[in-house]
Amino acid sequence: MSANAKQPVKTPLRKPLGLPLIVLALGQLVISLDYNIVYVALPDIGSGLGFSDHDLQWVVSAYVVATGGFLLLGGRAADLLGRRRMFVLAALLYAGSSLVGGLSETPGMLIAVRAVQGIGGSLLFPATLSLISTMYDEGPDRNRALAVWGAAGAGGLCFGSLLGGVLVEAFGWSSVFFVNVPVAGALAVAGWSLFPADGPWDRSRRFDVAGALTATGGITLLVFLLVQAPAEGWDTPSALVSAVLSVGLLTLFAVVETRSRDPLVPARLFAHRGLLVAMGVTALFSATFSSVPYFLTLYFQTVHGYSAVATGLAFLVPAVVVAVGTQAGARAVSAFGMRRMLVGGMALGAAGAAALGLGLTSDGSYPALLPGIVLLGLGQGAAWTGMWIAASAGVAPGDQGIASGLASTTLQVGGAVGLAVLVAVAGGVGQNASGPGLLDGIRTAVFAIAAGIGCCALALLALRRTTGTSGP
Repeated sequence: MSANAKQPVKTPLRKPLGLPLIVLALGQLVISLDYNIVYVALPDIGSGLGFSDHDLQWVVSAYVVATGGFLLLGGRAADLLGRRRMFVLAALLYAGSSLVGGLSETPGMLIAVRAVQGIGGSLLFPATLSLISTMYDEGPDRNRALAVWGAAGAGGLCFGSLLGGVLVEAFGWSSVFFVNVPVAGALAVAGWSLFPADGPWDRSRRFDVAGALTATGGITLLVFLLVQAPAEGWDTPSALVSAVLSVGLLTLFAVVETRSRDPLVPARLFAHRGLLVAMGVTALFSATFSSVPYFLTLYFQTVHGYSAVATGLAFLVPAVVVAVGTQAGARAVSAFGMRRMLVGGMALGAAGAAALGLGLTSDGSYPALLPGIVLLGLGQGAAWTGMWIAASAGVAPGDQGIASGLASTTLQVGGAVGLAVLVAVAGGVGQNASGPGLLDGIRTAVFAIAAGIGCCALALLALRRTTGTSGP
């Protein structure tokens, strides 16, 4: 009787997540900061290095294209070559390329640096995610770890604008690159010291070189097309060539995979329903939630004339709310199950986006936006945590890297497609847009985001059962 009486005491005990998770969260913070911090520095970079208006976008786009193209390669490399090794290598890539970026004197050099940083991101993201999935047991421990990791990513996306504005005004545009050097260097040292050793390479498993080359080339060209064509036109020579080569390489990739003994993407993963659903959710999430900062930045800076620092401060509330949402999402999975939590998060996000659209007016105040920002941020944080829990649930440890690579690739491609579609829906509004049609375009885009999130919630609601994600 006494033993039985004491038995329930064991269940509420929760293991501390430990210092390694702080390092993993900082890795995600670096990835999201690197994507966002250069936005407010673009005018100074353009004038300082002599960029043309047409080429300046590639300071951002080079990072996006390289990251999206190399994620599958990075995910499989983490599985085969070692997660700790890839984490350290990626952090060192960030540190070295950031140092060169701050010293750049020509546009070509800086664009090349941003591409290398993107490759670093494509190695670091799946390595970080697969380390979490293998170091923390599936269930509450992994859910809490993913919530902390997700909160760091959300904070980086929102704090990047503020940090970038402060650094540019105080030290110039090169500081947004130099700030990464000590942080990424410290991550490399901490990762090597704290993470479990990878052990010897498994020589019986071959690296699918042909699959890696065709997949990386095909996806890179696809992301390039989705980034470039909306601005330049879908019928330009570069767009047509990119489309043809992308389709050809991805078709060749599918053929190679069917004949490879150790394929880059094992066919068994496409029979994992939970992973497939997670990939669909990540694509829709990025196409909708992740596009909101673009249109809010236009609203703050172009419609209301906010400075770079003021715009960064305006994103502090969303950062805090999204971080709260990531923690709530992890708890909600245990309480209600994965599908219900994702449906609830998406529904909350759709309501928030609709409320935000109603608050976007020419004479509106920032407090008028807060109801929409709070609802949208809570839904975004919960959905972000939930979709990565779903992507890792039930996946074998040896496939965690490529599973995260698949989900993060759909995240990148979905974001590129979503933003291109939303800009077109909004009437082509962009950083140089002006006039009375700008506000109408921004509002239209935000309402379209609300509709897209709502459709995702309905699609998830229609699923009777998602394998591996139905319980705590």
